[in-house]
Amino acid sequence: MSANHHYSIQTASIVLACAVLASCSSAINPVNWVTPYKVDVIQGNFISSEQVEQLRPGMSRDQVRAVLGTPLMASLFHADRWDYVFTLKRQGVDSQTYKYTVFFNGDQLERFAGDAMPSEAEFIAKLDNKRKLGKVPPLEATEEQLKAAEKPSAAKPAAGSAAAVAAPPASPQTTVYPPLESPKQ
Repeated sequence: MSANHHYSIQTASIVLACAVLASCSSAINPVNWVTPYKVDVIQGNFISSEQVEQLRPGMSRDQVRAVLGTPLMASLFHADRWDYVFTLKRQGVDSQTYKYTVFFNGDQLERFAGDAMPSEAEFIAKLDNKRKLGKVPPLEATEEQLKAAEKPSAAKPAAGSAAAVAAPPASPQTTVYPPLESPKQ
């Protein structure tokens, strides 16, 4: 068998192995087992349905800014229009974009329109990323825990008692350590 024939068989085997690996489904392909972490990208002003409910025609620009925040886009050519745009990009989920526009007549809010905005609870539920870290402990103390915390310990006298005033403070024990450096000769 000649050397050229040996190299052509080796090359054909490598090409065939690559083709077989490339044709495997994503479940079998080891390249797809590890995916890089991709950060959620949140851009713009999120406006909740609760904020939209607070808008009333006749509000001043400052009042609208207090409710919705500073607009993402305020054009010099459209001074009576503020655009609020919010985009959420997450790994494995289609990009979501919400737009809301408020129109002014002078300094007064004339009208407002845009996409149906989610409530704050709905938005937070969208951010939930299926990773459950365990049950959240209760953040309130029970009545028994509050009563136990109120009781002074028997070893410690009350602040105004004679035993607390008469007893001198305990002196801490001092420990002597050798010097860090050797004495100079």
